[in-house]
Amino acid sequence: MRQGGSLSSPRDERGGRALPRGRSSLPASDVAADQRKRLLGAAVATVAEKGVHGVTVADIVRRARVSRATFYAHFSDKDACVLAAGAHGWAQLSDAVTAGSRAVPEDADPELHWRAACRAFLRFLADEPAFARLFYVDLPAVGGEGVARHDAATHQFARFNQAWHERARRRHPDWPRVPFDAYVALVGATTELVSTRVHHDRIGELPDLEDTLTALHLAVLAGRPWPAG
Repeated sequence: MRQGGSLSSPRDERGGRALPRGRSSLPASDVAADQRKRLLGAAVATVAEKGVHGVTVADIVRRARVSRATFYAHFSDKDACVLAAGAHGWAQLSDAVTAGSRAVPEDADPELHWRAACRAFLRFLADEPAFARLFYVDLPAVGGEGVARHDAATHQFARFNQAWHERARRRHPDWPRVPFDAYVALVGATTELVSTRVHHDRIGELPDLEDTLTALHLAVLAGRPWPAG
């Protein structure tokens, strides 16, 4: 498990300390931030258990251990909370991918940077199965806004691949130029491989995709033959 605990676990359930009920001596902004974090975590967990259409506001506030009034102080309805939970998790996933790549020495071969980012991406999802289900199964089911958020994430990672490829071509000028649609297609293939495992409750196997995804990206972006075996 990544340091810092699960996105879907309220702090008091993972060994941390929840804010006491009633009036708090903490600044109002700190109380509100804690309440919002607990609601987001509860949304991830309850949606993973019941599906986005089976979850109610009552389920979320019960798991977060806050009042309905507190919920509506932060979110207009259940879908708004679920969408916010997806955005919160996606921001952490993006940070993990960036940190994974930056952990590799800057002068290392570009493949090592890509592998490190891919490994961080797959490891995050494996460590956060409730979020993986939320993002790949339930978020698109929210409706138009959920689909739009999913599409935005696709384009974000396509741009990540594009930026990596352009840097790599400065070191490997023989690598081919490709249109932006190629980056989008690679993210689409990644999404298909990941979402299939998520749908079939095989989230723990996601890190095993690292070699396949690396070979796929290098075949398209570096013109490299598929590795034997």
